Amino acid sequence: MVGAGLTAGLVVAPGTAHAAPAPGPPAPFIENCPSWGARRPSSPVKIWDRRPIRILVHHTAGPNQRDVSRDAGRRTARSIQAYHMDHNGWLDSGQHFTISRGGFVLEGRFLSLGELNAGRRQVEGAHCTGQNVVAIGIENEGTYIGEGPPPKLWDSLRALCAYICFRYAIPPTELYGHRDYKNTICPGDRLYSMLPRLRSEVGAVLGRRVSRTEATRASWPLLRTGDSGPEVTAAQYLLRDAGATRGSVTGRFDEATADAVREFQSATKAEDVNGILGGESWPLLARTVSREGGLLLRGTGRYQGDAGRAVDTLVARRPLESTPDTVDAAAWQRLLGTGGAPVAEVSDPPGVANR
Repeated sequence: MVGAGLTAGLVVAPGTAHAAPAPGPPAPFIENCPSWGARRPSSPVKIWDRRPIRILVHHTAGPNQRDVSRDAGRRTARSIQAYHMDHNGWLDSGQHFTISRGGFVLEGRFLSLGELNAGRRQVEGAHCTGQNVVAIGIENEGTYIGEGPPPKLWDSLRALCAYICFRYAIPPTELYGHRDYKNTICPGDRLYSMLPRLRSEVGAVLGRRVSRTEATRASWPLLRTGDSGPEVTAAQYLLRDAGATRGSVTGRFDEATADAVREFQSATKAEDVNGILGGESWPLLARTVSREGGLLLRGTGRYQGDAGRAVDTLVARRPLESTPDTVDAAAWQRLLGTGGAPVAEVSDPPGVANR
């Protein structure tokens, strides 16, 4: 149910997050929007009368600067807000919270902190289309493709996630990366690879043991120019199966393959037509392959067509694994080497503005 849209400023979140009366993790210090010099939102911030069910981790993709002071964190927050409002045309910062490289935690979108402390409602964000109400978005300052976040940022990320999970009753396993839902490198290869560790550590803060199986969630591989291997070969077969006319099956993700991905993204109306094969396009590309549908080549144990050749390519890499009669999304993920605990397919309700 949609709560009344509140005018930003009529409800001001406190500068420090206070722990709830019930036992729980210590609340990290969270600097509110007025304290870091935020501009007023250009229009009322909408609040939904529902709790989020997951957390999405992002990186800013900016420089890994050496200045880790509180003032540097404030400048980062102001820079993000200016870009989101002046370039993207959004009403405020898209993310709910920001963590600087120095480990300082700041409120992102107005009113997010107050609603978090109350633990009952959710501020509509603009950090990931389809996940702006059902998920809390956290921006982590820096770029984490080849290197991990600094210890102070990691410690604050763990503390903030634990507090959010506690206040909103979110399981510690429900922490994901931006790339799980979009065709993007965000939050970077290194930080994304640390999400199983983050789930386990947040669970420990909350007093819940998270097993290795629980900490590994089903996902899709992120493929882009320069990659190679069976996953790329399978993707190229699937692109051809989907009608993409560009590129060929070589096992190398070259510029022709990127063009084929862009062709597919345009045809499927992807939000970002960028040639990166990620969490938005994989579910549409990896269509269900069923033996009952006549795709199994009789007497050979192999599948027919380009989708079948994609299955064969991946099965050949794991000869000891059996292939189910129906290769659905979960089976594709397992064959691609990114299987894990199932993820609930929950998206934003109608009426989200995404700005």
